[in-house]
This record gives sequence, structure tokens and C-alpha cells, in this order.
Amino acid sequence: MKLKTRILILVLMLGTSFAFSQVKFEAKVSKKKLGVNERLRVDFEMNQDGDNFNPPSFTGFTIIGGPNQSVSNSWINGVRTYKKTYSYFLAPKKQGNFTIKQATITIEGETYKTLPTKIVVTAAVDKPKDPNDPNYIASENIHLIAEVSKSNPYLNEAITVVYKLYVSPNTGVDNWREIDSPRYNDFWSQNIDMKGQKVQNGTYKGEDYRFLVLRKTVLYPQKTGKLNIEPLSLDITVQVPTNRRDIFGSRLMTRVHKTVSAGNKIINVKALPEAGKPIDFTGAVGSFKFNVSTSKTELDASESLQVKVNVSGKGNLKLFKLPKISLPSSLEVYEPEHAENVKTNLAGMQGSISDSYTVVPQYKGKYPIPNITFSYFDLETESYKRLSSDEIVIDVLDGPLNNNDSNSNVTTANSGKQRVVLNNDQFAFIKTKTNFTSTKPTYFFKTPLFWSALLLPFLAIPLAIVIRKKKATRDADVYGNKIRKADKLAKKYLGNAKKALGKKEAFYIALEKALHNYLKAKLHIEISDLSKDKIISLLKDKKVDDTAITDFVSIIKNCELARYTPITNVEMQQDYEKAAKTISLIDKQAR
Repeated sequence: MKLKTRILILVLMLGTSFAFSQVKFEAKVSKKKLGVNERLRVDFEMNQDGDNFNPPSFTGFTIIGGPNQSVSNSWINGVRTYKKTYSYFLAPKKQGNFTIKQATITIEGETYKTLPTKIVVTAAVDKPKDPNDPNYIASENIHLIAEVSKSNPYLNEAITVVYKLYVSPNTGVDNWREIDSPRYNDFWSQNIDMKGQKVQNGTYKGEDYRFLVLRKTVLYPQKTGKLNIEPLSLDITVQVPTNRRDIFGSRLMTRVHKTVSAGNKIINVKALPEAGKPIDFTGAVGSFKFNVSTSKTELDASESLQVKVNVSGKGNLKLFKLPKISLPSSLEVYEPEHAENVKTNLAGMQGSISDSYTVVPQYKGKYPIPNITFSYFDLETESYKRLSSDEIVIDVLDGPLNNNDSNSNVTTANSGKQRVVLNNDQFAFIKTKTNFTSTKPTYFFKTPLFWSALLLPFLAIPLAIVIRKKKATRDADVYGNKIRKADKLAKKYLGNAKKALGKKEAFYIALEKALHNYLKAKLHIEISDLSKDKIISLLKDKKVDDTAITDFVSIIKNCELARYTPITNVEMQQDYEKAAKTISLIDKQAR
């Protein structure tokens, strides 16, 4: 009996010694699912002391506290328990699925790693209201508001969105950063310069607050119906008061991180009325003046003059086409130069746009430039208005006469006599020289053709060797082959776009489709929604240069904007060449 008892005690001692000697190093999280407005605690625990602790990068999170180090060492019933912990406090940057990667430490010369931990970050969640909780105090004293000037505008009517951050007097803000920036889908947008902004005093829900204007944006809706303005979300470091006081009686402050959002805004866009819409209406909305002028009205043939079509005022100046002028065929007209002098503020676009035509008369005479019309939708009267230019007469004082012009005041006398046309073949000549040919039969043997056919195979051998060497050299030129392949690829995908050059809408639809089809084929993916952010992410994963990525995204933006803005044939050609060059560059760089 005593022998069995001793054996049992020995086994227990060995088991205890083995359990203590086994090294444990693991990561523990406070929760695996949390809202974007909550905080996460991560503890890295070990049961033996180690060196060279290396935490993970915490991708997708911001470290707001830590590392905090704690050590516990105790003896219970003769058994020593040791625990060392490194603690981090994290704030999610955005929604999504993230992974806390492996941490490493060296214990007794060996490296140990924790297991990766998956974390799910959801939308903001409601928290229990604790009046003494700094996070609750911050949520009650910090507000981000999006003020929209008009919720039911007309199509192409300017509206503004102003983002204001309200802070109560007893709360402070150290800094902030954007988590989610709004994307204005189906709007033409422009941000207003916000330099030199100062904190102002105001009220929020009837209470005194301080506020700062963070962003001002002018929007022109490009579609009718209900359009969504995405929220602006910020991560803010807030100073909130606590119940503790210092030795002078002043309340102590504590820092917390708070995520605030302006919330979604729905804009109901009205269509322009069909009743009374002029035939020449091209989408101008606002209040405008229209003028057609010339640099001169008297000149000589082969001299040039400028005809300027100008629209000025307030409205969507960059989003409609100017009317074209109609000139007599005797005046040579060049493609117009488009100029814009437009400033954008909270009231929308203001300024002028113009097309300047260079005109060169070829013949002497007087040439009228007929009046042209320009139509727009007036927001004040909610009706269409039509403006007309005056007729301008161009007097060409000196130059050749245009005899084909029925309006010419110069006449040519007609004698009534029929003109005699001489025939060059009136006389036929008799040939005095003849070429006789031999009737003796000819043989192929020993003829020049015979010797050529005999020697040609021998001459072809060195030629074949040279061609083969060149082919081998070309096959070995990996970089050159990649360039040639990329150029062929660009031509393949941009073929339809090239055919549509000169037709703005068809060209940019074909160009955008070509860019997306190329990307899907290159990356072997099937994605129905290729957003710009997704394109940037995919190309970065393929190790494509930032310059090529920027060019690719800028072309896609041009395709979107070109449907609402006037584009010349020269700009279309430039966008086509830039697209071909960018596709070739990406094909060479993508891995």
C-alpha cells in the first residue's frame, strides 16, 4: 500500500513539473465582433518570461492605448504560477473583416507565436447610457452635421452640402481624421477651398455650442429621382471632463476616441418640365446672357477674323454645349477653341464660357452670319427662356471673285459663240518601224531562269539561318515581347473606341467598357461592380506603379464626366492615346 502511495505521489509531481515546464503564449481578445464605435482589447499572455516581444501590425485598427505590461507571480499549494501580459487597446478604422496577426516572443532561445484571431467590425451599435462613462459624455457633446441647401432640386440645379462639427463648451477636440469620405455618385461635385477656417459660436438643438466648418461641396445632380449622399465619418480624439479634480479644484479631463458620422442624406431630384422645352435646349439651367461677336467686320480675303460665341451668368456652365454658328461656304471655318472663366462657390458656378472660331474668307463680297439661338431653364420663373443673337455682316473688301457664287454682283459677258474644242487625236500616223520576232523554238535549259531556279535554294539557306537567328533573338527578348503583346492587347480592347472617335457619347461608352473588360481579362476576375477603390486595390496587389494606376483611374473619371461636359475631337484623341499607353504600361508591370 505504501509503495502504491509513493508511486502516485511521484506521478503527480512529475505531471506538475511537466505542466509548469510547458510554455504557453497566446492572444486573447475582449470580443470577436464589435461595432465601429466600440473599442477592442487584445492581451498577449505567456506563462514564462521572454525577450524580444514583437506585436503584430494591427491592420485596420488604430492603437489608442498600450502596450501596457503586467506581471503576476504566485505560489499556491507549493505550485508556482507565473503570467506576463502585454495589453493593447484598439479602435476600428472602418467596417469589415480583419485579422489580428501573429505576435512573436523568444523564451529560452526558442521563438513562440500566437495564433491569428479574426475580428468582425460592424456598423455603429447602441451602447448603454452611463452618465459617468467618458464615451457616453463624448457622444452627447460631439455632433457632425451635414447641412443640405435644398432637398428637392431640379436636374442640374446647384445644391450645397456643408459639414459642421459641433462641440459643447466643456469638451475639447485634439485632432480628427476621416474614416469614410462621401462619394457623390450621380452628382457633378466640386469642393470649396476651406483655408483659414476659424471656430465659431452657434447653437445646436437650442443649446450653445462651438462649431467648425470642415467641408463645403457644391453638387449638380445628373439624374432624376432619389439620390443618396453618402455620410462623412470621422475618428476624433475628444477631451471630456471627469468627476476627479486636481489640488486646485479644477476638473480633470480624460481623452477618448469617438467615431461620429453625418448620416445619409436623400435628395429627390425633379425632372425639367417637358412642356415648352425648346428644340435647341442642351441642358443649361440657371440665369444666363448670350452674345455672338466678331473681332472685325471688314477685311481682305485670306485675312482672318474671330467669331466668339459667349454665354455668361450663373448656373451649370461646365455641363452644357454652346450652340454652333452657321456660316456661308465661301468662309473657311476652323474648329473652335473652348475657353472657361468659371468660379465655383456656395452659390454654384458663376462666370462665362465661350467658343472662338477662326474664320478666313476666300473671296470678295459681303457674307452674313445668321443669328443663332440659345435656350436655358430659368430657376426663378421655372420656365424656359430663349435668347437670340443679332445678324452680323462680314464685308470682304479685296480679293478674288467667286464666279460660282450666284449672289456675286460681278457678271461675265457671254458672246453667244460656241467654243471649239480641239481633239488631240485628229491625225493618225502610219508606223514606219516594225519589230520582228523569231519563230525559232526556245528551250528552258541553260536559260537565265534555269540558273536562277538552280541557285535559289542555295541562296535561301543563309537567309533562313539569318531569319531563324533573328526569331531566336526576338523570342529571347522577354521585355520586348511583353511590350509588343501589350500594344496588341491595347489595340484589341480599344478597337471599338477608335471606331467611335468623333462621336462623344459612343466613344466614351466604348472606352470605359474597354478599360473594364481589359482589367477583368488581365486579372482573371468576374466582378460586375468595378469601383475606383476596387480598381486601385487590385492594381496595387499586382505591383503596378502608382503613376499608371492614377492614369487608369483618371481615364475612367474622364469617361464619366465626358457625358455631361463638352468635349472636342482633340480631347477624345488624347484620351484614346492615353488609354492605349496606360493599358500597355499596366500589362508590362502587372505580375
